[in-house]
Amino acid sequence: MDLLARRLGALSPGHPLRVGVDGVCGAGKTRFARDLVGALARTGRDAVQLDSDGFHHVREVRRRGKDPARGYYDDAYDFDRLVTDVLLPLGPGGSRRYATRIHDLETDAVVDDAWARASENSVVLFDCTFLQRGGLRDHWDAVVFLDADLAIARARGVARDREQLGGDDAARAAYDARYLAACRIYLDEERPVARADVVVGHDDPSKPELRRLDLPA
Repeated sequence: MDLLARRLGALSPGHPLRVGVDGVCGAGKTRFARDLVGALARTGRDAVQLDSDGFHHVREVRRRGKDPARGYYDDAYDFDRLVTDVLLPLGPGGSRRYATRIHDLETDAVVDDAWARASENSVVLFDCTFLQRGGLRDHWDAVVFLDADLAIARARGVARDREQLGGDDAARAAYDARYLAACRIYLDEERPVARADVVVGHDDPSKPELRRLDLPA
């Protein structure tokens, strides 16, 4: 983690550094991004973590009749707004004024008044799955992919979401039919492990394993 923070902290593209933390559902992205923020702070680099829960589509879009896996893959997150309201403002020539969230998942309300301004030297991390879909990949300055065994990720996700999804059996069914099924589409269509700048083995979040680091020394 400290090595990765040093390598990221050494990058100065002339605008805030946009780092995506990618991985399948249950890979441990949120914890990893939080720990990376702390490691970056130890290097003296200002870092901010954005919560992907604040970038969902409204419920009507998320549930508009497709099969569960394809529906989650296509409609869970509003990546167009992520680009226009976060990644472009933080990129070359941008205003550095970015949205910290666009949606309230609990109330399903659209949020229009959550904005912040990044310093030129800050690092903004966004942890979410599907971050290397199509042209979205071009808007990241670096992508870290957490490579976790799907069975381990499933067990971790079920344990995390069992209460919200209605118990163990319902959570397992949801992961099999919707969440991890969508991740399999992503893995097959986009090959995100091969495209990422950094690959971290994440079967055990307490012992991340650096497998590839394609960042300048």
